[in-house]
Amino acid sequence: MDFNSETMKKVLSKYKFRDVAIEELQKVSRVNPDFKLLSGTYRRSYNLPILLWLLDSFPFTPPICFLRPTSNMVIREAEMVVKFEEEPPLGTKSSAQGNTPNDLLDFVSNLTINEGGSRPDREVRVSVIGGGDLGIAAVLSIIAKSSVDKLVLIDIPESSTKGGATDLEIFSLPKVEVSKDLSAAAGSKVVVITANAWSDEQSYLSVVQTNVDMYRGIIPRLAQLSWRQSQLPPTQVIGVGCNLDSERLSHIINISLVANNTGKQAWVIGELSENKVAVWGNFGPGSDQPQGLTPVSNSTKPLMDRALEMLKGRGQRSWSVGLSIADITHSIATNQRKIHSVTTLAEGWGGIASKVFLSLPCILGENGSTRLPGVALSSEDELKVRESVACQVQLFMQLRL
Repeated sequence: MDFNSETMKKVLSKYKFRDVAIEELQKVSRVNPDFKLLSGTYRRSYNLPILLWLLDSFPFTPPICFLRPTSNMVIREAEMVVKFEEEPPLGTKSSAQGNTPNDLLDFVSNLTINEGGSRPDREVRVSVIGGGDLGIAAVLSIIAKSSVDKLVLIDIPESSTKGGATDLEIFSLPKVEVSKDLSAAAGSKVVVITANAWSDEQSYLSVVQTNVDMYRGIIPRLAQLSWRQSQLPPTQVIGVGCNLDSERLSHIINISLVANNTGKQAWVIGELSENKVAVWGNFGPGSDQPQGLTPVSNSTKPLMDRALEMLKGRGQRSWSVGLSIADITHSIATNQRKIHSVTTLAEGWGGIASKVFLSLPCILGENGSTRLPGVALSSEDELKVRESVACQVQLFMQLRL
């Protein structure tokens, strides 16, 4: 091994190693002249500076050396090398500096081991099940807003409106695939279910039961109805909830009523009925995201009441809900960690003991949803939430799940 070559000098000039490390390598080279020191010599992807560092740190060999290698384990070398360029390894410093083996171990403990090595970013795939007006609105809104690589619209006969999915096929939008096979949703980061069997001739209970039966056929086991059937963690099955109303309410307060000096985010929680409740979001120090919730105080109640009254005149149109779906999907698919008021398991929130789903402010990201902590509501708002819980419990008792 020629340590006088220009290539070797260029490598070694960046690092400070004790003479013993160089001598050991030269000794190995003399005894075994055919020995080639490569990055994979020891079945680990260490480069030459790292190998020198390991020799240099002997006998206090870092624990990283004792890891049993696996077929897909690599060392993220760049971060270590950059660190060494800034500051030589602890083993290369003089004893006068007072460094101990524990210092070296502490340093090594901060090195990053990447299981599986560098991987290309996975395709962001989103599927929408249901070819009705809401499904089409969701598809167009997601394509317009989200950074998706592929969007699959799965058109099922039970929920489709004639012409909608067919038109998407005819005009062949970029990134959009239309299918009638549920298996096309495989590998999706987010699956949106807009399928809904609704009839003015059916009672509310009958409509919900029809949807439960339809979901059972669409996705083997699917949220409080879907959640119970899917057996997924409740944090990974959510509904659009009051996200649309929350965004509208904040817009009304901050724009229409020009009250953005409140410095607070408004949220609608509970359910989409007369029992919905409004709360404020608290912002943590130096944060642009609410860290908790506070009830509406006497001083802010007139403002909130006026905003809620203005909210009543706005319906839940397909394109409006589609935009809300796109907003939620974007936060999940791109791991925004943004807060939305979405339908989630409410058990344990604010003293709720039943397994019911209510719309609550949650942080959404690629790993699912995380609820914000509960809040002590006023007696009037507390009563509304309890009524919503009781109605859901009664409904579930009548459904065939």
